[in-house]
Amino acid sequence: MKLSYLDLTTTDPAFNLAAEQYVFDSLPRDRAYFMLWQNDNAIIVGKYQNTFAEINEAYVKEHGIRVVRRLSGGGAVYHDLGNLNFTFIADAGTLSTLNFTIFCEPVIRTLAKFGITAEVNGRNDMTIDGRKFSGNSQYLKQGRIMHHGTILFDSDLSFVSNALQVDESKFQSKASKSVRSRVTNVAAYLPTPVSLPEFRSALLADIAQSAGGEAYVFSASDLAAIEKLRAERYGTWEWNYGFSPACTIERRARIEGCGTVEVRIGVSGGHISEMHFYGDFFSVSEPEQLSARFVGLSPDAQGYKKALQGIDVSQYIVGLTNEALMQLLCS
Repeated sequence: MKLSYLDLTTTDPAFNLAAEQYVFDSLPRDRAYFMLWQNDNAIIVGKYQNTFAEINEAYVKEHGIRVVRRLSGGGAVYHDLGNLNFTFIADAGTLSTLNFTIFCEPVIRTLAKFGITAEVNGRNDMTIDGRKFSGNSQYLKQGRIMHHGTILFDSDLSFVSNALQVDESKFQSKASKSVRSRVTNVAAYLPTPVSLPEFRSALLADIAQSAGGEAYVFSASDLAAIEKLRAERYGTWEWNYGFSPACTIERRARIEGCGTVEVRIGVSGGHISEMHFYGDFFSVSEPEQLSARFVGLSPDAQGYKKALQGIDVSQYIVGLTNEALMQLLCS
């Protein structure tokens, strides 16, 4: 089967994931496709994950990190410009289940040329000396397979841990949760310095040589279709957050002059379906009246602010201020 390769230059995660789906769904099936791409400052969550349980929301907002859901399963990953992503799209052939090894071989082969011994390890990882530098995921549909993986080349690993750091005890969800692993950068193992653009070119050359590939450049009509898919899916709150499975978020704090306040927030379809307050506080008006204001809104700072607009929460929980409640809900 012929192979076409695409070397994408945009770093917009919503566009790149839309481009993946467009190539998978719409380009001719008489060939395989290989794509190289990078995202700047983004968290990519697996299709079946609960976004709210995967991200450190306050950190994400503070650092302007974009959150986008992909088509495939697996865990959440952080992308910056020190990370390189690759995608294979091909006929699944006789594959009736997910097979990661065959698609990781070009990466392992290219690393070997730079003096690094890497291997496929576990369910879907590539490792160097037992430390993970690549997570991989796959999507099967109508006889075609999409395999995509990350390559941590020279990423800021502090962002990797902080952006995904969350207190899982505060969430009860049926969604698939990410497993945090010890990670490393490829650059740390290079015998001699190699830049990411140099490694990217070498990987692309390996693919082109081994498979006899030819470059594919998106046409104007291709780009228009990708932008439409980006606008209607990958750039939307409904897909990136609202698609999350049902969950319960729990918050609890001891607040001076108020007492212990515990909040349980039911989330379904990305919106608050119910909210309940518990604790040893006093009230003038029933807390259920306060809870009702949150139903139907998003479980984030924007939704909480909308619910609290124009009211004084101390009427429902004596000694509690609007600011303290916001801090509790967003903690």
